[in-house]
Amino acid sequence: MPQPIRISLFLYKMMNKQVLLITGTPSIGKTTIALVLAEKLDALYLNLSALAFSFDLSEGFDAKRKTTIINEKKMRKKINTLIDSTKKTTVIVDGHYAASVVPKEIVTKAFVFRRNPIELKKLMEKRKFHGNKLWENLESEILDVCLIETIGELEKGKICELDISDKTVEEVINLLLFILANKKECSFGKVDWLTMLDKNDLLDDYLKK
Repeated sequence: MPQPIRISLFLYKMMNKQVLLITGTPSIGKTTIALVLAEKLDALYLNLSALAFSFDLSEGFDAKRKTTIINEKKMRKKINTLIDSTKKTTVIVDGHYAASVVPKEIVTKAFVFRRNPIELKKLMEKRKFHGNKLWENLESEILDVCLIETIGELEKGKICELDISDKTVEEVINLLLFILANKKECSFGKVDWLTMLDKNDLLDDYLKK
């Protein structure tokens, strides 16, 4: 005789919610686009950096990289609580490690933003990135780090890799809305910055510290 399917109360409550992750290398444009999308979808917007600061979810500071060290266990617990308690039917989580702290069972889609390293370097420099912080983040983009981490956490069908190079915010938003409306398929594995830079003899200029 078939056994009854048992699911946790948390997962049961999440089944009617759309949880979207927006991830990618720092400075790539996640927050600007996520905020506009959240407004259009009337979604609860969760920024991981802001949560870490507001709820003391860090466990130190990396002086070399000039970045906060997150306590992932505390972050995961806080995100679960916020998603569980919201009355909104859509939640957008913005952060380069979003796939690591949101339960994979409740993720609807994970949008991994990609940007041409040449363009990204200029954006990073505008935000005063320099030294190790600049080169390590550029290397992360070139070597697909955020995509690889997302693939390691989620089902393939939930992962949408999007090259947003040279695109306006409006163009990216329209693309996201088409995907969410099932009018456009999403996939990953087509972005190859290593080959692009190599063909243009730029590898040594962008893969260095």
